[in-house]
Amino acid sequence: MEHQVFSIFLLALMVQGTFCATFTFKNNCQYTVWPATLTGGGQPQLSSTGFQLITGANQSINTPAGWSGRFWARTGCTDKGRFTCTTADCGSGQLGCNGAAGAPPASLAEFTLNGGGSHNQDFYDISLVDGFNLPMSVTPLGRSSCKSTACGANINSVCPPVLSLKSDGRTISCKSACVAFNQPQYCCSGEFATPDKCHPTNYSRIFKNACPQAYSYAYDDRSSTFTCSSGANYIITFCP
Repeated sequence: MEHQVFSIFLLALMVQGTFCATFTFKNNCQYTVWPATLTGGGQPQLSSTGFQLITGANQSINTPAGWSGRFWARTGCTDKGRFTCTTADCGSGQLGCNGAAGAPPASLAEFTLNGGGSHNQDFYDISLVDGFNLPMSVTPLGRSSCKSTACGANINSVCPPVLSLKSDGRTISCKSACVAFNQPQYCCSGEFATPDKCHPTNYSRIFKNACPQAYSYAYDDRSSTFTCSSGANYIITFCP
């Protein structure tokens, strides 16, 4: 009887879309990173909006049902009275981003859990639309039919000078053409704001060739959006 009651309760949770998810962040980079979180849709921010992750470490965060938002990692961070990072800094001056987005270029993991609350399906992707700062991957847990997605290549090593953001003569991140030039044909804006008019460019192909599963421009949906039935947990790995 207790098992039957629990099963009914679990089914009700699924129907109502009240599953939450646990995200575990792993740092496989040979350097410390500072992951950050940003909740979208005007919803409250997560319990942590930024933290430090040394090489080989991991940390988990729970998200509420129907959560949507993004994750990324900052690099080269220091705190000399004000917390700042050389890539993907959110400008808060603190370890936590507190609702602020990371400055591009930044590799992003984007999620909409449970279709935003009504579809019993999670949507996720890795986006390089704002550029690239480090490799990352997304791995679903608890759902054998769900696929991982990754950008495992170091795009900084093939970044053309016109897109390159350098520090001490070394490329530390790679801008997208939209970030670098802010022109409609690269940003899919203005007269190019529809899928039939906004197409891959020589610049976006650099990102796509290096990371075929990741978004390389705004309408790169076909090969870059992944889905999983709601209730999965996820591992976000930096430098997979």
